[in-house]
Amino acid sequence: MQLDFDLSGPALQSRVLDIHQRLCVEYGCPIRYFSELDSLSELVSALLSHRTKNRDSHRAFLQLRSQFETWEAVRDADPAAVEAAIAPCTWPEQKAPRLQAILRELTRRLGEPLSLDFLADLSVVEARAWLEEIPGIGPKTSAAVLSFSTLRRPALAVDSHHHRVAQRLGLIPKTLAVGPAHAVLAAQLPPHWDAQQVYDNHEILMLHGQRVCHYRKPSCDRCCLLDLCPSGQYREQAS
Repeated sequence: MQLDFDLSGPALQSRVLDIHQRLCVEYGCPIRYFSELDSLSELVSALLSHRTKNRDSHRAFLQLRSQFETWEAVRDADPAAVEAAIAPCTWPEQKAPRLQAILRELTRRLGEPLSLDFLADLSVVEARAWLEEIPGIGPKTSAAVLSFSTLRRPALAVDSHHHRVAQRLGLIPKTLAVGPAHAVLAAQLPPHWDAQQVYDNHEILMLHGQRVCHYRKPSCDRCCLLDLCPSGQYREQAS
């Protein structure tokens, strides 16, 4: 399918802003932050959430917190005990040793007590680079730590719903994976946007993917972006 618009310069920024404004009207910006976790707790939560439904990863996180008093205790625990605690999430047998390895690496770098609050003193670019140097932490996790935690930094997270909507709108190529899409989609946002605006952008695209732009049968007939969406227009013409 060929796009009939130019995805460069002012045309792209105008398009991105139009999409953002329409979805903000649809879903009610500003969106309330869903998390009040500190940055290290948000890191743990994000690691548990990979390929897991929110309710299940939340249960796993709460069980982990109830069984271990500190993240240092999780680091030093029997891996089987950590795996049992996070059983509600997908692949606990992989996530438990990975989580402990990341906590050990943080200890090596930072000492004790463990904290990521120092990230508030770095630029977003520097903070994300620092986090992503640690094996097991990718772009989505680093953005979640900075944006969703009480740090409240302007870092754009991209989940599977956000990614799908952006692809269908032609903001990113269909061949671009979620990981590298973070940098591309973040670069499309105005550089002066604050943390709330960047968070809103993630949330409204995610909500649109959950409620309208479904994976299998998108509800193009009730989409407020249909006139901007080459994928939706193609579907409507083909139906």
